[in-house]
Amino acid sequence: MEEIELKVGEARAGDVGRGIARVESKVMEKLNLSSGDVIEILGKKRTVARVWRGYPEDEGLGIIRMDGIIRKNAGVGIDDKVKIRKIEAKLAKKVKLAPAEAVPGVDLSAFASQLKKILENFVVTKGDLIPISSMFLPQITFVVTNITPSADAGIITYDTEIDISSKPAKEVVLRKVPRVTYEDIGGLKNEVQKIREMIELPLKHPELFEKLGIEPPKGVLL
Repeated sequence: MEEIELKVGEARAGDVGRGIARVESKVMEKLNLSSGDVIEILGKKRTVARVWRGYPEDEGLGIIRMDGIIRKNAGVGIDDKVKIRKIEAKLAKKVKLAPAEAVPGVDLSAFASQLKKILENFVVTKGDLIPISSMFLPQITFVVTNITPSADAGIITYDTEIDISSKPAKEVVLRKVPRVTYEDIGGLKNEVQKIREMIELPLKHPELFEKLGIEPPKGVLL
């Protein structure tokens, strides 16, 4: 099936936490996509999302806008490249979740019905990290450990059984989600852009500092 390579961009505030990615209309047409369809996103890791048409000002830029959670699940950062393709998702009969870290003193299985309401209509794949914060739960990151029936992507519906393990998932030891992403900092677009440049430039291009013979910044004092 045809795939397209795109550059990763930040999600707009209204799209954060919705499990969606936005691409321009030409990409939608080339991959025969309609808003709401499911795409596979391949970075250093693999994840899935629902696709929506991008903003008019993004036309011709070759970018895919997605929030920090989707970026984390794909193993990419802002300005990295990913490949996307259309896939068929199946209605999930059962989704197994496990906390990324131990949550002592909390019976997580008691919150299965609340989690299902929060995640209804979301598409997930095995290995995805899902941070949840609600009035019923402290902020907890769950990992999708299994989907029934087996599929490239599963859609959580009203009829999906959510099975929550009390034991933390072993496979996510090195994949913890940051509690704060760039999109969580509202109303400070210019400031966030400057901080991003200061933090990400020495990480992505250390050779620039070596050529100039200067030390990269070791931190940011806010």
